[in-house]
Amino acid sequence: MNEAPILQVDKVHKTFGGGHTLLRKPKPQVHAVQNVEFAVQPGETLGIVGESGCGKSTLARMLVGLSLPTSGSITVEGRDMAALKRKGTRAAGRMIQYVFQDPLSSLNPRKTIREILEAPLIHLHGLDKPARTKRIAELMDAVNLRPEFLERYPHEFSGGQAQRIGIARALAADARILVLDEPVSALDVSVQAQVLNLLRELRREFDLTYLFISHDLAVVEAISERIAVMYFGHIIEISNAEQVFAQPHHPYTRLLLDSAPSIAKSRAIRSQTAAELPDPLNPPPGCPFAPRCPHADSQCQAQIPPLTRHGDTHSVACFHPL
Repeated sequence: MNEAPILQVDKVHKTFGGGHTLLRKPKPQVHAVQNVEFAVQPGETLGIVGESGCGKSTLARMLVGLSLPTSGSITVEGRDMAALKRKGTRAAGRMIQYVFQDPLSSLNPRKTIREILEAPLIHLHGLDKPARTKRIAELMDAVNLRPEFLERYPHEFSGGQAQRIGIARALAADARILVLDEPVSALDVSVQAQVLNLLRELRREFDLTYLFISHDLAVVEAISERIAVMYFGHIIEISNAEQVFAQPHHPYTRLLLDSAPSIAKSRAIRSQTAAELPDPLNPPPGCPFAPRCPHADSQCQAQIPPLTRHGDTHSVACFHPL
């Protein structure tokens, strides 16, 4: 029998703007995330991929409580995140943590690494100084950084080292879930491989669950068991990584795979990739991918396809799956 999901996302929407001016004129409204739902099992790595502007980072911020959904619910270990954040409880920080895209800008430049790592140990766990010292030594060892780095400041480190510090800070909270938002996109390729290997080791050592958000298909394939594909705020395909890469069902997923950088790619593929995304202030009435899809018909232009199961593990939001 399957375990209960450690993370459950149910019909989550997020809109920005809207309402009316003092003269009762409607304000523009952007639907950044629309009707997103999925579940993550303990110990799993779910990769979330899509073009820039598709809603990946907005979803990530909602998962950790930095932004609240307009509607729908996010449940972590059986507890509603929105309710926890409204109460101001620290329990949310002990359950789920965020690793940011830019490691240097996410670290306080006025604090030493020791002070940065001490903050969650003090505010979330109330550890005394000896316990903090012991735990910080364990964290530095876990991310392969030398103890003498503790008295330095973030600007003294390379991007790869700074990202290891960011990961150590997330681990200090003892959270079981890490949301990794483009964690290696700002790093050199060789450093990316080192950080990805570290993340694999940490997941085994600390029994972690990852949501790994990226636009880089190769990186997502290397670390994820399952992949969810986002387009214009919607989850349009989700399945095991092997199935998504070997036999995608959604035309957009196929386009993403065909558009991966390669010298041999045809001009036709590049032309399709360059097509404009729908206007977020004036979205199309039907499937948002219909204007770019060679298989679109009148049904696609009039209705948004629901995410429908195809087989045991594959779900796709398309009226004409491949």
